[in-house]
Formats: sequence, C-alpha cells, structure tokens
Amino acid sequence: MTLQELAKSLHNCQQCKLAKLGRTQVVFGVGNPHASVMFVGEAPGFNEDQKGEPFVGAAGKLLNDLLASAHLSRDQIYIANVIKCRPPNNRDPESDEVETCKPFLMQQIQMIRPKLVCTLGNWATQTLLERKVGITKVKAQAFYMKDFVIFPLLHPAAALHQGNLLDTLKEDFKKLKEFLDRHSQPPAAAEPSAPSESTLNIEPPNPAQMDLFG
Repeated sequence: MTLQELAKSLHNCQQCKLAKLGRTQVVFGVGNPHASVMFVGEAPGFNEDQKGEPFVGAAGKLLNDLLASAHLSRDQIYIANVIKCRPPNNRDPESDEVETCKPFLMQQIQMIRPKLVCTLGNWATQTLLERKVGITKVKAQAFYMKDFVIFPLLHPAAALHQGNLLDTLKEDFKKLKEFLDRHSQPPAAAEPSAPSESTLNIEPPNPAQMDLFG
C-alpha cells in the first residue's frame, strides 16, 4: 500500500466516535512523501478540519516561521497528527481515539521512513515514546528509537496561548537546527540548475545500534 492509497482508504473513516461528532473531513497529512524529517502534532483544529491539512491556522503560521528559522520548509518535510479527525471543541483526544488512530500514524511513518520525527506537544510525544512524560522534561532532546529518532518540541499552539513559551520554542528550534546541522552531509556535486539538499544521516550513539539506520 502507498501513502496515497492509505489516505484514500481513510477518506471517510468510521472507526472511532469522532466520525459522528461533527468533523468536516479526515485530515490525513501533507508534505514530502520521502521526507527525512517528519513533524507530528496532536489533532486537527477548526481551520485544519475546514481545509483538510494539518497546521494551517495561527499555530501553522507560527510553525512555518519556526521551520524557516531551522532552514526547513513545508515542501521538505511531512506533517501529520496522531488523531486524524477534529475532536469536538478542540478537546484532548481520548485514549480509545488514540488507540484507533495510532496504527495509521505508524503506517505513515513506515511508508515515509523519516530519519527524524519531531513530536509537537505532550500527546504526540507520549504516543510515540510510549510513556507518560511531560513535554517540558524531554523537549529538544534526541531519543533513539528502533527505526528513527524522536525530537520532542513544544506545540506551537501552547506558545500562542502562553506568550512566555515563545522564546523557549524558538530556542528549541535553534537546538533542532544544530542537531540537523551536526547530522547533515553536504549535497553531492550537481549541475548548477539542479536543486540540491543535504542528506540527513543520524547514527545512534551506541555502536551496537549502528545497523538500525540503513
């Protein structure tokens, strides 16, 4: 199955109660299907539900600015959410909704095969780390998983609601850029007209895990 086929299969998903609780559409994800870097948020909000894309409201505009500060752009990365449908009144996802939707996120990750997954906020971080841990304790650190590295970050919406977090978020994106710079190889020589991107190559710190990153 391809990413496009998975998206099509979920177009009118009825597998959890969110299908009947006022969603406009399933918000699958958007971006480069071969991205080295993937961002994962919590769930669609009002604007995302209307447009069918993750991070298109105020938090999305802030995310775009933060991406630019790390020398990333939307067309380089892939963005998805743990939950594909908007919970009513933007409430927190419930455990049964996460359990139903998580396999689809894992399929997206398996198909895209990013080397780095940046989790935005508590829900995405806890879902992928598979442990209850506060985002403030783990943010801007690299966690080496079996097939990819998790780099938790505060959710942009949190910085919009609590202005004092904005500087922290900017600082954490600076740390993300430093991490990417440390693990990026310069692009091979190409024709001047051809666009070139550096290659992300993350080796785990433990030599015994060297085979985890092909």
